Amino acid sequence: MKHLFIINPKAGKGKAVTFIKEIKEYFKDKEDYFIETTEREGHATSLVREYVDRNDYRVYSIGGDGTLNEVLNGIIGSNSSLAVIPAGTGNDFIKSIMEGGNNKDILRRTIEGTEEFIDLGKINKKYFINISSVGFDAAVTQNARYLKRKPFVSGKLAYLFSIFLTMYKFKGIDVDIIIDGVTIKRKILLIAIANGKYYGGGMKVAPDAKVTDGLLDICIVNNMSMWRVFRLFPKLIIGRHGDIEEVEFLKCESILIKGKESFPINMDGEILNNNEIHIGVEKQHIRVVKPNN
Repeated sequence: MKHLFIINPKAGKGKAVTFIKEIKEYFKDKEDYFIETTEREGHATSLVREYVDRNDYRVYSIGGDGTLNEVLNGIIGSNSSLAVIPAGTGNDFIKSIMEGGNNKDILRRTIEGTEEFIDLGKINKKYFINISSVGFDAAVTQNARYLKRKPFVSGKLAYLFSIFLTMYKFKGIDVDIIIDGVTIKRKILLIAIANGKYYGGGMKVAPDAKVTDGLLDICIVNNMSMWRVFRLFPKLIIGRHGDIEEVEFLKCESILIKGKESFPINMDGEILNNNEIHIGVEKQHIRVVKPNN
């Protein structure tokens, strides 16, 4: 087996590059391996494509969820598999395939891990592995990305600060939501379209989501007052937000969201803006490595 390690040197304020020494030590006198570091946004995708177009690899994303999304989109269409070494600030996707969050000796355990097919979400021609969202939380992610660049601001702290910053600026969005062909109208605070369970630095937005069930889990939070938002987020962090009356859970294979005005869209940490978004599920679409216990 050939191994390709894609490292984002900026991830986790330099944490990702600390794995280079460990990689070299593990593969001393062993199988073929390659290490590449990214230099700019989108670089991971192009690096991975150069490799997987020539041969099959187990491709390791060493960084945060943004790096993971880029690596994923480089692998699509090949026979290579995807492995995740959490080295960013949020590291949300790995929690859905490795319950308990034990990162001890994660490099070795992943190299020696087993592969299974999982589902992906797809927006137009681009794929996401974890969660896409519309509205308030996409705006929170956008602001958090800025805050995370500040010294001494951790991922969780950046998201916490961003929630309060966004809370005073964001207004509800009027949208038509077409779920597997059925239309509902809502004024929403946010909609999370989930393959995995967690986002935003560990918030359990889709507690029942499974990456192998062939469905997307939809969490709709209808518009609410600022004071109700204060009640929402502590429950959302632990996955207990279902008992709040403004919250709805649904499952589907396809969802179309349309608004009169452009709204923020988060796709595995990448921020887009549009007034219409269509998301579908691609069943059993990629092989992902599960770390050994």
